[in-house]
Formats: sequence, C-alpha cells, structure tokens
Amino acid sequence: MAHAVKGRVGSKGELFPPKKLRESVGIRPRSEVRYRAEEGRLVVEPLPSLRDVLAEPPAVVVPAADVRANRTKLSREAER
Repeated sequence: MAHAVKGRVGSKGELFPPKKLRESVGIRPRSEVRYRAEEGRLVVEPLPSLRDVLAEPPAVVVPAADVRANRTKLSREAER
C-alpha cells in the first residue's frame, strides 16, 4: 500500500514533496520525472537516466548473424 505524507504547493504552483519521500522513490535533484493524471490523482514518477538504462542487461539478446541477415534483407527491400 502507498505511504501517504503531507506536502505543500508553493505560491506559483510548485510541488514540494518531502525529501524522505523523494528519496524513497529515487527522485534526486535535477532528475527528470514523468507527470500523469490517473483517476483524479497526480502521479509523479522518476525517469531513468541514460546511465541507468545502459547499466541494465538487454531484455533480448539477438545473435549478430541474425542482425546481419535482417539488415541485408531490409537493404534489398529498400532498394526495390
């Protein structure tokens, strides 16, 4: 279940979630976040940095021979 804490909104509409809450979901200073409305609620979630994405192992490993074969096939189709 989600942990609810109290925060505030600044005079210009800035959101100030408490530091502990930001840290618990991985939002650091200057990190990018995604905002979305969901069932009347504002959801704020951190976006992974390029470094984070590159550190993750690939979801699918494609053999180099398959990449070459597909590239050759697509090149031939593009030349038609």
